[in-house]
Amino acid sequence: MSTLIYVADELAYPIDWDPTEYRYVQIANHIEKQIQDGVLTEGAALPAVPALAEEYGVARMTIKRAVEILVERGLVTVLRGRGTFVRRRG
Repeated sequence: MSTLIYVADELAYPIDWDPTEYRYVQIANHIEKQIQDGVLTEGAALPAVPALAEEYGVARMTIKRAVEILVERGLVTVLRGRGTFVRRRG
């Protein structure tokens, strides 16, 4: 099944689910690719967790875990009450 995600009013990349890998890892990889390709630029806000959950068709906890992975990778920062933002490279 393919899911499409809209970021900043643009159609980004489709995601084809791999049944051998956790969905939260696939979502983190998908968002990381968007950052690497410049679809999500430095300082860009990711959509809110409920919106991402709806776009990907997964539970909110799945999105929260994907965001945790992105934080661990140093790609995004979470500002409580403000949102999740793409970090500066380097």
